[in-house]
Amino acid sequence: MSQPAPAGEITHRLVRSSAGRVHLVEQGTGPLVLLVHGFPEFWYSWRHQLPVLAAAGYRAVAIDVRGYGRSSKPEDVAAYRMLELVEDNVAVVRALGERQAVIVGHDWGSVIAADSALIRPDVFRAVGLLSVPFAPHGGPRPSEVFARMGGDEEFYVGYFQEPGRAEAEIEPDVRGWLAGVYAALSADTMPPAGAPDPHFVSRDGTLRDRFPTGRRPAWLSEADLDVYASEFERTGLSGALSRYRNMDRDWADLAGYGGSPITQPSVFAGGALDASTMWMADAIEAYPTTLPGLTSSHLLDGCGHWIQQERPEEVNAILTGWLASLPA
Repeated sequence: MSQPAPAGEITHRLVRSSAGRVHLVEQGTGPLVLLVHGFPEFWYSWRHQLPVLAAAGYRAVAIDVRGYGRSSKPEDVAAYRMLELVEDNVAVVRALGERQAVIVGHDWGSVIAADSALIRPDVFRAVGLLSVPFAPHGGPRPSEVFARMGGDEEFYVGYFQEPGRAEAEIEPDVRGWLAGVYAALSADTMPPAGAPDPHFVSRDGTLRDRFPTGRRPAWLSEADLDVYASEFERTGLSGALSRYRNMDRDWADLAGYGGSPITQPSVFAGGALDASTMWMADAIEAYPTTLPGLTSSHLLDGCGHWIQQERPEEVNAILTGWLASLPA
């Protein structure tokens, strides 16, 4: 059985998964809290939460999702389907010698956390969701939805579908692209109202065409950007982008969960200026039905998409307060 790290230390380790390995960073002792990042990030996006959760008496574990960081990066795009990622999370819990965990996710990690709780309620006893609201499975095929969005422009998720296309935009200048996407979705640097939306691409353009230039959000230091850039320069972007390329597979794989609520205790927090919370306002309004175990829902005024990095103190207070309210 793996032994937990002391509260004051951060430990890196690799554990086995069906793809080979999952890299994780661990701090603290106590009930297990699994932290799942989004795109384009890795475990480092939880750097402000790990020590606070550890100090509050939890075993905080931030993973590199399959395809990111030091975790395995299968070549087969289908290896990044949601069912595989849920099993990776289960494998981490088991490898750490635990039977259950609380799972918290941001961005794509929010969707992965929600599906982990939905598919494996025996393992994930509570779920925290950041930035991307929960919406039950069902409805039209995702690729059909993307194709209808944007009119003469292309929605970024559709743009990401073709292997190699987005990579050709990003990988020649990873640092510059990351700086642009972080700025585009941060409250203090996002384009003003009425400017071209950075979530869409003109038919002959790139996402980067609409990213802010020469502006770095307050939460992102040059050193932080160096950490992100060096990791993605090392790994490339194909593994990370493969998550987007499985949305139709997930739609088919998880059809049996159509309309199903998540009944475990839950919490949601998002930025009021984040497109995810604005576009999915109806999903948030439906929480009494879709998240019947919801403890609280928070929209942080003046906050963008990178919520746990833009507003770490508020997010930490929300998470620690919610965790303290959970049954032992």
